[in-house]
Order: sequence, then C-alpha cells, then structure tokens
Amino acid sequence: MEPVNTTSTATTADVAPSEPRPQLSHVPTQRPPIARQPIWTTSGALLGHEYLYRSRIGRPAGVDHWRAERQDVASASVLRSVFEESAAEADGPLIFVNVTRSFLVRDRPLPAHLGRLVLEIVESVPGDPGVVLGLRRLRARGYRIAIDDFTASASQMPILPYADYVKVDCRDLVKPGGLELVEIGRRFGANLIAERVETLELVELCVKAGFDLLQGDALGPAVTMPT
Repeated sequence: MEPVNTTSTATTADVAPSEPRPQLSHVPTQRPPIARQPIWTTSGALLGHEYLYRSRIGRPAGVDHWRAERQDVASASVLRSVFEESAAEADGPLIFVNVTRSFLVRDRPLPAHLGRLVLEIVESVPGDPGVVLGLRRLRARGYRIAIDDFTASASQMPILPYADYVKVDCRDLVKPGGLELVEIGRRFGANLIAERVETLELVELCVKAGFDLLQGDALGPAVTMPT
C-alpha cells in the first residue's frame, strides 16, 4: 500500500546534495529488548509493525512520560535494534518507529532508508518551522511519515500535509467531535490507522468510521522480541 500525498512539496533545494549519510554509531551497544505490534488492513493483510521500547525486563517503560533527552535515546535504541537485524532486507512489512524532534531536524541520525521505515512523530513534537523543513527533507529522501495520537491539535496541523499515515486513538471516536478526526486526518490524502483497538466492538466501529488500518490488542498485542 503506497500512500499518495499530493501536497508534500519537497524540492531539490531542500536537500543538501553533499549531505553525508549518518550512522547510528553513538548508540550504546548494550540495549534493552524491544516489542513489536502488527498493523493490519481492514481486509486482514499485514501492513507492518510498530516497534516499541521496553525496559530491561521486557515491560512497557512509559517513554511518553520521560523528558525529551531520554526519549531521544529510547528512539535511537529501537532504530538500531531493528535495523541491525533487517538492514539487508529491502522488502518486507513496514517498520514504524516513534521519533522525537531531534531526528526530524538532523540533531540525531537515522538509518539508511530501505523504503520500509515509517517515522512516527510523537504527539509532543510541535509543528514548528524547523520540524516542517525537516519533514520536507526526509520525504525527499524517501522516508514515510506518520503522526501518532492525532487529535487535530494546533501543533499537529502543520505536520499533517506531510503525513502518509495518521494514527487516531479509537477511544476518541466516542467523544464529542471524535468522528471529525477521521475527516480531518484524511484532508491531505493520508491513510488512517485506528490504534488501541482492544475489542471486537471497536474493530467494527473503526471499520464503519472509515479507517484504512487497525492496530491494537484485539488484532495482535505488542510482543517483546527475544534479545
């Protein structure tokens, strides 16, 4: 499934022609385990997996509550763990990884693009001019972009034109104005992912609401991978 986003206007002027390809060499060699959770089409085909940081004992670590610098390290750790195992595989399911602002503005390096990596922008990242410029550069290099926990906030809207995927917490659909998130999320051609789909009733609700993709325990929990 290849999303179409006609409003992304990356140009060659946005990309430094001599820009070196960074490596993830600064990440500590001893890393905690990671988990992965499948993302499915509504017809039951596997699109990809989201890869998630886990504690040393394989449990959720509450990364979204950490300060920005620690979140940076968690994202770098997941990226290195995933791409050390799959760097030679140009084909396969998409790889969704949460990234912070530092990865979008080139403060931190990204792995070489394989056509599989989807940079999932966490909700704490503001759509400021630096981030928008970074998104234009990354899309020009072939990276795909997802917005995590989309609520149509003022800080997320500048990012929306560059998103290939928009993820909406399906529990928001039952709130006042919740269904409007589906319409807003599609505004620039992104595919919509319903996340935290934990019951069969929510599966049915999300399909009726028009989501393209589903992620949640009802379809497959996040499973910690062996180290």
